[in-house]
Amino acid sequence: MWQYEKKLQYPVNIKNPDPKMAKVIISQLGGPDGELAASLRYLNQRFAMPYGEVKGLLTDIGTEELAHVEMISAILYQLTKGLSIDEIKASGFDTYFVDHTTGIYPVAASGTPFTATYFQSKGDIITDLHENMAAEQKARTTYDNILRLADDPDVRDPIRFLRQREIVHYQRFGEALRITQDKLNEKNFYACNPSFDKNCGK
Repeated sequence: MWQYEKKLQYPVNIKNPDPKMAKVIISQLGGPDGELAASLRYLNQRFAMPYGEVKGLLTDIGTEELAHVEMISAILYQLTKGLSIDEIKASGFDTYFVDHTTGIYPVAASGTPFTATYFQSKGDIITDLHENMAAEQKARTTYDNILRLADDPDVRDPIRFLRQREIVHYQRFGEALRITQDKLNEKNFYACNPSFDKNCGK
């Protein structure tokens, strides 16, 4: 059960609309390494986790990623609020506008709509944790690229916050991997999965 707090995890206060920047940042909503994929990845993977502390970590991070979806959506809304048709045409935002006006819709910067193929849930604790560590690094790289393109301090500030959270999540998944490795002999998850493999260890 979730309790929604009616405030962003970190404030977003963008004064100057910039549809060109919105076209870039939108990848962190609906792109392959974006926040929507991260939240769904972790909140689905947690059901197959054999250790309570790892399951709890996935729930915590998956929930925080939902807060990041909200932050990115707020950034996109503020970057595209009150645009004139001339500004939309001049910025190249018209291809998005024709389908979605200025509504928030999860797509990649390339224009590819969000798809569940962006995230993995394998049901194997080692595989999933390595997937998650890689995902956090890919998201961090995407934020690095956004910061290379963004000049507005009102945009850079929340993006820097989100980038830092990717680093923290990477570290926490590293902790989860260490917990798992310490317990490998309990259920022999790395060699095989006894719940599926009848000849496990023979």
